[in-house]
Amino acid sequence: MRVILYCRVSTEKEAQVSSLKRQQSELRQMADAHNMQVVDCIAEQASGYSIERDGIFRLLDYFTNEEADALLIQDETRLGRGNTKIALFHQLNKLNIPIYSLTHDGKLDFSESDSMVLQIVGIVEEYQRKLHNMKIRRGMKKAVENGFDPSKNLSNQHLAPGRERIDFPIEEVVRLRNNKLTFNEIAATLRGLGYDVSKATVHRRYKEHVSLENLDTKG
Repeated sequence: MRVILYCRVSTEKEAQVSSLKRQQSELRQMADAHNMQVVDCIAEQASGYSIERDGIFRLLDYFTNEEADALLIQDETRLGRGNTKIALFHQLNKLNIPIYSLTHDGKLDFSESDSMVLQIVGIVEEYQRKLHNMKIRRGMKKAVENGFDPSKNLSNQHLAPGRERIDFPIEEVVRLRNNKLTFNEIAATLRGLGYDVSKATVHRRYKEHVSLENLDTKG
């Protein structure tokens, strides 16, 4: 099994630096004891409440690109705290990545409260996806009724007949675009979150969304 070791401390105090080294050493011992292949050991000093950590994006890239199979941490607080912890648990679960911890001496067991929150998040996300798809269908129906021909909006479609449409949160694309991110930066962010999309796909879907929103507003 290929694994990523993730270590984190919140400050730069000498005691915390020593803690970081100790985490790395103990996680490597755990990997060796279970015959796990260490792909990378990511160590960083950052707040557990922040999701904007280079180390987090690095480990998500490994799993998204299928370059590693599992994550090793000292305990769940090293991965994150509060909403950030739940968000990362949810994302790793979507990628089917098991988490192993030193405190459990094996696979991490979620607390009852964390399991309940993750179930709620999953249900809410599914309904958001359904509502979004319904909105897209409604907007497309109105667009066609107003004379819009969707086939003219798909360039080079003859090069990839039958290609499956990639599903990703367009609301997040809109939010990031409103924050002045480029389409290349948005695509990189989505890939870090587990969505295998290109800059061109993000750009095209964003234009479709804006067009449908405008038509919906006019309607």
